[in-house]
Amino acid sequence: MTVASIPSFRLDGKTALVTGAGAGIGAAISAAFAAAGATVHMVSLDAHQLDANASALRQAGCQVHAHACDVTQTAIVRGLIEGLPALDILVNNAGSNIPEPFIDVTEEHLDALNDLNVRACFLVSQAAVRKMLQDPARAARNAVVVNISSQMGHVGSPDRTVYCMNKHAVEGLTKAMAVELACHGIRVNSVGPTFVDTPLVRRIVDTQDKHDELVSRIPMGRMASVGDIAAAALYLASAAAGMVTGHCLLVDGGWTAQ
Repeated sequence: MTVASIPSFRLDGKTALVTGAGAGIGAAISAAFAAAGATVHMVSLDAHQLDANASALRQAGCQVHAHACDVTQTAIVRGLIEGLPALDILVNNAGSNIPEPFIDVTEEHLDALNDLNVRACFLVSQAAVRKMLQDPARAARNAVVVNISSQMGHVGSPDRTVYCMNKHAVEGLTKAMAVELACHGIRVNSVGPTFVDTPLVRRIVDTQDKHDELVSRIPMGRMASVGDIAAAALYLASAAAGMVTGHCLLVDGGWTAQ
């Protein structure tokens, strides 16, 4: 292999859609993809935060579009995807967690997390793949779905029964989609982060004792950064991962290796 033949991490000419892009991991992935040359459609429920992040990326010369949208509203998100001029990359990042003991989980919390973390992931993926398949040159365009899963899709954890169930489901969906869609030139992978240093996690890990106990369980000795997760998603979305499908790239600092 010559230097010239090494696959690129660039996304020039690609169109990507990232859900949960208003802040945190989704915003970082949007920025990484845009910096790599993609046109990025950022989707978030929080219109104010979304517009601020999209505006900052535009000022940096990036090609981004902001769409305030609730991904659990199936008809709306389907219409959004159908209206795109093209779609090469989907990142299913929208998700949430409500940590609580198993016996205290309410039907309301169960339904809300199932709807966002599993049902919306499935239906957004379905709409995106239908859009991808409309392109007659699809097999040559390295189409990709990246599901942002979790280390909790591979292990169990106290007070996270619903979240673990959801992320195990996402891992199963990833593998099944990968097998079924490979013949269409569509790769499907997931990223499995450990705890990521975001405002959302800081609201849960809200004392020094909680922080110290948490990082003591991560062999690398720290929480992940949003940049760590964005870099993994960029790799999976790029031609550099052209033979990678049905895989979870664990960015967990060694959590699941123990």
